Amino acid sequence: MEAMGQVREGMKVLDQSGQEIGRVEEFKLGDPQAVTAEGQAPEGGGGLVDDLARTISGGPEVPQQHAERLLRVGYIKIDSKGLFKSDCYAAADRVERVEGDTVHLNVDKSQLVS
Repeated sequence: MEAMGQVREGMKVLDQSGQEIGRVEEFKLGDPQAVTAEGQAPEGGGGLVDDLARTISGGPEVPQQHAERLLRVGYIKIDSKGLFKSDCYAAADRVERVEGDTVHLNVDKSQLVS
């Protein structure tokens, strides 16, 4: 998960087959040793688990169990390519590496949380 420390907003995101999924809209470093998502919410707002369950900025809901895991291990929110594509989330353990301005995932887009 060392690669997460290199992730920045605006980076291109590719799935394991090299297909461009979109760009990093936001990211959060997690605490993989945490047993729960308690205390993982950023300062200044209501529970991030609730916010993430509503996909932070509205849109389709992220199931609670996925939201808690994403908060605990860290995640990147991907602004998906295409007019009618919905944003998706990749857990930090799905980030294979970062090269230049590109994030390479170790899974296909179909395995991401959306």
